[in-house]
Amino acid sequence: MEDFSYCNPTQVEFGKDKEKKIGEYINSKDVKKVLLCYGSERIKKDGLFDTVVNSLKENGIDYIDFGGIISNPTLSKVNEGIKITKESSIDSILAIGGGSVLDSAKAIAAGTFYDGDVWDFFIKKEVIKKALPVFDIMTLAATGSEMNCFAVITNEETKEKYSIFSSHVYPKVSVINPLLMQSISKEYLVYSAADIIAHSIEGYFTASSQPAFLNRQIESIIKTVIDTTEVLINNPKDYETRGEFAWAATNALNGTTFLGTAGYTFPNHMIEHTLSALHNVPHGAGLSVVMPAWMKWYYKRNENQFTRFAKEIFGLSTASEGIEALENWFNKIGTPTKLSQLNIKESDLEKIVENTNKSAEHFGLGDIYTKEALNKIMSSAL
Repeated sequence: MEDFSYCNPTQVEFGKDKEKKIGEYINSKDVKKVLLCYGSERIKKDGLFDTVVNSLKENGIDYIDFGGIISNPTLSKVNEGIKITKESSIDSILAIGGGSVLDSAKAIAAGTFYDGDVWDFFIKKEVIKKALPVFDIMTLAATGSEMNCFAVITNEETKEKYSIFSSHVYPKVSVINPLLMQSISKEYLVYSAADIIAHSIEGYFTASSQPAFLNRQIESIIKTVIDTTEVLINNPKDYETRGEFAWAATNALNGTTFLGTAGYTFPNHMIEHTLSALHNVPHGAGLSVVMPAWMKWYYKRNENQFTRFAKEIFGLSTASEGIEALENWFNKIGTPTKLSQLNIKESDLEKIVENTNKSAEHFGLGDIYTKEALNKIMSSAL
């Protein structure tokens, strides 16, 4: 097991009606005015917005309404938010929604104290030195952004989808109430399941050193996602199952599944970020296409681990059987496994390979993910 240091400063408030106390949680951090970030107007129609605003007012906290954040969040929207925070004496960010809203909030929080282009942080030109405090109320379980220091944003002009990583953007308080997630569509439930599994397998398959304890932890997360997804498809209002799904999502990317590992990378996310940057596909849907294709190409580099995956997750004997079983499960729950299901054609592959290879070079993976390798991976997903 490799040496490591670990500190996660996020306070998680999990359970029913926790969103009603958001004003108290924020007030405890001496905050006076928040930028209230969200996506669609759904939170106003279902009453969540009013619940939050009432809690803020009861605790003497002012706010500015900042809606319209989309799935696959964009740099232009982040810049719009930064402009407001700089001009309006905002001293914190409150995100209500899923990972896209929270990632935008983190980027806005970091950009508020920077005089240059916030994209500089994403291309590693500058390092984040300070950020506004971030709070959140999750309405979708998928990204784990509620308990980590990552954020992913798409630059619409350059067609790049990159991430930041900084201890300054850990949320101060994250509210996770499974009841707020019950209205999520079946499509986004299964896309979320794919996203959580992708977070789990990146280190599991690519690490050069992987503790046995983490293997078991990751396998538990994946099996929990498989079991709970199947229940929730048939019974979306099952609170206990929804809670287990949500907590699995958080733990898949809160840092604990990478402690003591070495040499891991995020190739599935790197490839999928190109798909969503170029074709605006739902992130989880893109991942369920990429994962089986990547696994078929990669598995001989770590065949023992892929064989273990087949045995522990699906009770099968060989690496190939495990990959096929995962692809079959994606098909069973109704998340895409082929590029054609995302309306991506063979004629689109050249641009996808070019964009992904550029990302691979950016992340120091160009020697592995050459244009030839990427073309093989993506061609198998047609």
